[in-house]
Amino acid sequence: MQTANASPPPVQTDNSWRTHYRASLYLGVPFIGAQLAQLAINTTDVLMVGKLGATQLAAIILATQMYFTVYIFGSGFANAVVPMAAQAQGRGDKVSVRRSVRMGLWVVLCYGVLTAPVLWLAEPILLLAGQQPEVAALAAEYLHIAQWAIFPGLIFMVLRAFLSGLERAGIILYVTLATLVLNAALCYVLIYGHFGFPQLGIFGAAVAALGVAVLGTVLTVAYIKSKPELNQYELFVRFWRPDWPAFREVVYLGIPISLTILAEVSLFTVASLLMGTIGTIELAAHGIALQFASLAFMIPLGIAQAATVRVGLSYGRGDMLGVRRAAISALVLGSVFATVGSAIFALFPSQLAALYLDTSRPDAAQVLAFAAPLIVIAGAFQLVDGLQAIAAGMLRGLKDTKVPMVLAMISYWPIGFVCAWAFAFPLNFGGTGVWFGFVLGLAAAALFLNWRFFRMIRAHKVSAD
Repeated sequence: MQTANASPPPVQTDNSWRTHYRASLYLGVPFIGAQLAQLAINTTDVLMVGKLGATQLAAIILATQMYFTVYIFGSGFANAVVPMAAQAQGRGDKVSVRRSVRMGLWVVLCYGVLTAPVLWLAEPILLLAGQQPEVAALAAEYLHIAQWAIFPGLIFMVLRAFLSGLERAGIILYVTLATLVLNAALCYVLIYGHFGFPQLGIFGAAVAALGVAVLGTVLTVAYIKSKPELNQYELFVRFWRPDWPAFREVVYLGIPISLTILAEVSLFTVASLLMGTIGTIELAAHGIALQFASLAFMIPLGIAQAATVRVGLSYGRGDMLGVRRAAISALVLGSVFATVGSAIFALFPSQLAALYLDTSRPDAAQVLAFAAPLIVIAGAFQLVDGLQAIAAGMLRGLKDTKVPMVLAMISYWPIGFVCAWAFAFPLNFGGTGVWFGFVLGLAAAALFLNWRFFRMIRAHKVSAD
């Protein structure tokens, strides 16, 4: 939204390929690092609580899955702020940047209030789902504390969107690394009771989760307030003043993003259920392969976030050649990283699988035999998964989220899930069939989303160079 007191749009002086590749890497690398650090935080919690026993491990897995589902849906609203802020910044419109961020904060705070009862009532919900009473009680104990992390966690995501739109991704990585260190330290002393602290078990893990969420938000706010060039946006001045058009835009863009993310996350949950019906060994092998696929996915996800910013900035300037080159540079970088990862997965599948196994156990050889081919397939999986994630990021840079949501859901479920089931059962490919089906689904998403993006920018008569 243009305003009368917006400053003149900045001039793009260099649209060379080199500039676009460097800018994509400059933004993408901190995003990748931040995603990996966040993954490490979640892994640390599970590993430390897991040493307390099987009941505690089952409880924290259930609790973190419930929390993650609520959190990841809410993150869609924060992600909606990225193209809004980037396009406004591209126009030189600081007022609209402020309004989009402020209303993004309003939306996530409202979302946190609306979803609080779901996490607070975790125990009866888990009991209705057929979980063991002791496990459900422990999971609820964790969530009654950790649920409050939704508020600072989503506030951090909106402030991260603001910094991303201004191409200041480095601080995001540093803040996430700081929270990683604090989380490990708090978990160590609070779960196990070291250095004179009481042994709180799973309750200590929840306190740590809340603590690091608060720290991440405090550090980010302090950074913004300490930088005159950021403080001039006045994000927190007259915070109570509503801007309903911006509020509605955050919701309008955010709901399709949230539903798309949820559709993909639920697809992988169903994949685990399918593998579990085939057999325990196959499920274990699937879990190992999925860990490597998830780790590799952090790279294209970071590049996708950079693509949203770069496309949004160029689009806000009305620079359609910049839009095209920002998109192509992101796709090329994502393809290069995915090709390297695919080669590693193809050349060393057994060695990678063995990292997750105690090879002295009698069932290790069986798991290894199933996991190795799945890791090879994961190489192809990460290529198409990366391309569809980057294409989704590019489309968000254009504020296009509704049609991409429909295209992604068609790809994930009518194509991906149906093919996975058909390959696994009627065609008798078993566990590898599940993965083949999902590769086809993600390939369809990559094809559809990239087709839509380049069709949209062709409508603006962009030159093909």
